[in-house]
Amino acid sequence: MTRTDLAEIYRGYIACLNRQDWANLAAFVHEDAHYNGKRVGLSGYREMLEGDFRAIPDLHFDIDLLVSDPPRIASRLHFDCTPTGVLFGLPVNGRRVQFSENVFYEFRDGRIENVWSVIDKAAIEAQL
Repeated sequence: MTRTDLAEIYRGYIACLNRQDWANLAAFVHEDAHYNGKRVGLSGYREMLEGDFRAIPDLHFDIDLLVSDPPRIASRLHFDCTPTGVLFGLPVNGRRVQFSENVFYEFRDGRIENVWSVIDKAAIEAQL
């Protein structure tokens, strides 16, 4: 798989998330998915994302930076949103916040198998 091919798959994945198209998530996420070193499987990954959208109704994933080096993707995602309650242990409670996520993905068979994510919680704290 080329860098361009993998980047296009990743952009399709982000579009899938933004549409909340959970029925097609398996096209992008491996059944044996891991998140920050813990096996969550496809179902657990989907549950995590659905929970994110419940906590942040206006959640939208914006790719700020994308580096493709098959079988891995490195991405910096930007968020400008209004969480309804507590977010990452912080009492956001309906205030608009902006923050980034630095995330690395490892693909197997064209689907995400491993995800390592770090949220810029300090950026949220600074806005509260």
